[in-house]
Amino acid sequence: MADAAGPAATGLIRPMLATSGPIPLGAGWAFEIKFDGVRAVGYARSGGLRLFSRNDRDVSRSYPEVAALPVEPGLVLDGELVALDERGRPDFGLLQQRMHVMAPSAALLAAVPVAYVVFDLLRHDAQALLDAPYAERRAQLAALGLARPGLTVPANFVDTPGELVMAGARQQGLEGVVAKRLTSRYEPGRRSRAWIKTPIRHAAEVVVAGWSPSSGKASVLGSLLLGAHDADGRLVYVGDVGTGFTDEARQHLLLRLLPLHRPDPPFPAAFTRARGWPGRPPPRGQVHWVEPVLVGEIEYRTFTREGNFRHPSWRGLRPDREPSDAVLPAAGR
Repeated sequence: MADAAGPAATGLIRPMLATSGPIPLGAGWAFEIKFDGVRAVGYARSGGLRLFSRNDRDVSRSYPEVAALPVEPGLVLDGELVALDERGRPDFGLLQQRMHVMAPSAALLAAVPVAYVVFDLLRHDAQALLDAPYAERRAQLAALGLARPGLTVPANFVDTPGELVMAGARQQGLEGVVAKRLTSRYEPGRRSRAWIKTPIRHAAEVVVAGWSPSSGKASVLGSLLLGAHDADGRLVYVGDVGTGFTDEARQHLLLRLLPLHRPDPPFPAAFTRARGWPGRPPPRGQVHWVEPVLVGEIEYRTFTREGNFRHPSWRGLRPDREPSDAVLPAAGR
């Protein structure tokens, strides 16, 4: 890369990562909205940006509309590549249509445009800012006036309690909040306690439709296959959940599920492996289907347009609920 500000001259800067946790209390923190996208460091050069992922992969060709954005040469930016839904909210399901496409067609670019949300400034006027405090980096970023179609510098909230920022994010259907210590330096590639991410989690009731064994342990429950009812009352597949179980819960669930075995999926014929599963298919390997009579509850991040829960976690069985109570949430919720 010929440009002096690019990674060939400075070395790639891996993104600083946040640690999961509750919203911190007290002074000394700024709060930003957490965006549901793909992290990218952008190196500005003549003619646009060169974009690198968390693992140092050049993704510029995958997002040509972002790579072509006119940005002052010499800047190094940190941000998130996002695809927006009809309400202007980041939609990871939409973005997945672009994530692994090396040379997107004009039709795909028009159908799923991608924007760059920039929330940090790592280099400016040939000066590295990694050791500058977050508050200074953000002030310099705001002063650049970068906002334009396809590029956004989101607000950060310094004098607003994090709980209020989280409430606003929840009301708007966003992913959560990231708290950043005002005095913190930028720590490339490190997951730091100076940045705390707090995602918004939802709860849903689901029907247990089957189970798959733990890897290498055929007699141990590894994950549950889940269903929920669509607007026509049909039970449809919504993905699997493999976290949130104690060892005792796995044993208890397996004892409940073994007598409910059935040879085929408990879904309409349209939702079979031969006809194509909606969203992500069931896990590979052995799957044990069961009669859809047990209802459970999960926590999850979002429900995708493709019909799967993102980052689900098991909370437990709900014997007080009927299978018909488990209905599909709205996409993006």
